[in-house]
Amino acid sequence: MKAVLASNNSGKLTELSALLAPLGFDLVSQAELHLTSAEETGCTFVENALSKARHASRLAAMPAIADDSGISVDALGGAPGVYSARFAGVGATDADNNNKLLHELVEFTHPAAHYFCAVVYLAHAADPAPLIATARWDGEIIAAPRGVNGFGYDPYFLLPDLCLTAAELTPEHKNKISHRARAVAELCRQLHDLQDG
Repeated sequence: MKAVLASNNSGKLTELSALLAPLGFDLVSQAELHLTSAEETGCTFVENALSKARHASRLAAMPAIADDSGISVDALGGAPGVYSARFAGVGATDADNNNKLLHELVEFTHPAAHYFCAVVYLAHAADPAPLIATARWDGEIIAAPRGVNGFGYDPYFLLPDLCLTAAELTPEHKNKISHRARAVAELCRQLHDLQDG
């Protein structure tokens, strides 16, 4: 089934395509279709994911999948949260956002943090019963980057049980244990039930 992924992030497209392939999904990014991005005005990850999915589905006239995810740090009251992608301002790069995060945490040692992901599926833009799945991934922030895989805050997100950052995991390993992997696994379960129903 062809569906539009409401994201311009190539990392997300790669991860979600791999996770959804077993269900027969063929994801095309909104960037490939030259669609504009939705404004992220929600206060929660779920609100933003739904807004992005409805926008992309309406413009592409096809089913849509969207996720909104980010990192929350306890010492910062949950920030960056829904502002993770633009923590250092609109148009910020991963390096900009990471530098701002480290600056905000200069007084802390290995502060607790978690990634959170909300992923949604809409059969069409006006779908009144979207499928919604959420998950979190606990870790802590370190002061120096480690690893070359992943994107975003991954080089600074340490998984204490593994003694590895998210950026040190292979893509295959990350796709089994990350916040996005867990949320998408739950979405896949819901989609499977929908297909069987």
